[in-house]
Amino acid sequence: MITRKIPVSGEELPVIGLGTWQTFDVSGARAVDGLYQVLQRFAGLGGAVIDSSPMYGRSEAVTGQLLKRSGAPERFFIATKVWTQGERAGIEQMQASLEYLGDVQLMQVHNLVDAETHLRTLSRWKAEGRIRYLGITHYQESAYPELERYLARGGIDFVQFNYSLAERRAERRMLPLAAEQRAAVLINRPFAQGGMFARVRGRALPGWAAEIDCKSWAEVFLKYIVSHPAVTCAIPATADVQHLEDNMAAGVGRLPDEALRRRMAADWDKL
Repeated sequence: MITRKIPVSGEELPVIGLGTWQTFDVSGARAVDGLYQVLQRFAGLGGAVIDSSPMYGRSEAVTGQLLKRSGAPERFFIATKVWTQGERAGIEQMQASLEYLGDVQLMQVHNLVDAETHLRTLSRWKAEGRIRYLGITHYQESAYPELERYLARGGIDFVQFNYSLAERRAERRMLPLAAEQRAAVLINRPFAQGGMFARVRGRALPGWAAEIDCKSWAEVFLKYIVSHPAVTCAIPATADVQHLEDNMAAGVGRLPDEALRRRMAADWDKL
């Protein structure tokens, strides 16, 4: 698995992680058992980063349950978020997340909700060693100016936003600014909420896919993302072991160079 360094620490993370939005918001032994198989395969293929949020229903609780069941929660890099208004409410929510998940390496302000308040708390928590990293997130391009404002101030270890072949606006300013500010980058919506697969349904892979060791469209889409030097990790969500294996395959083998990235974007725009 290809890894990238967190700029502020040098710690290395695998470039393909695991999101939990919708997919881990489950109940019932059968559904949880299925997710345990996903988690075990994820670890076996070299995965580490798992991203969650209290906004995602039962996802934090289920993730925590699976981590304990794995017997080796320390192998994972756990990221979650605070998603509420007010200092006291934020602290209580984050404490609940820690109770669910155990050690949390990265705490992020979800969708910049009351970011000023929560970043002050997170700075204290980081200084106290309760978390290793702090970050900010959003999933819409309309929020880029606000994300940029916080990044430009400094002190942000991680920034998370949407980026894919279908949503490339981040290449103009967000990704260069993150590199300039030495912020690690997590990528959400790597498949544009699944809409990209509908666009290529029934289409054969392009000839150049073999040049970067791709056997599926999921690999093509993810390799475009993680080949950008500012990207630290993409976090596709899945509850399906076969889909997970496709996703993880994007983290090994050859990545597109800049010339092929331009061709990939041009070919996508023609679809």
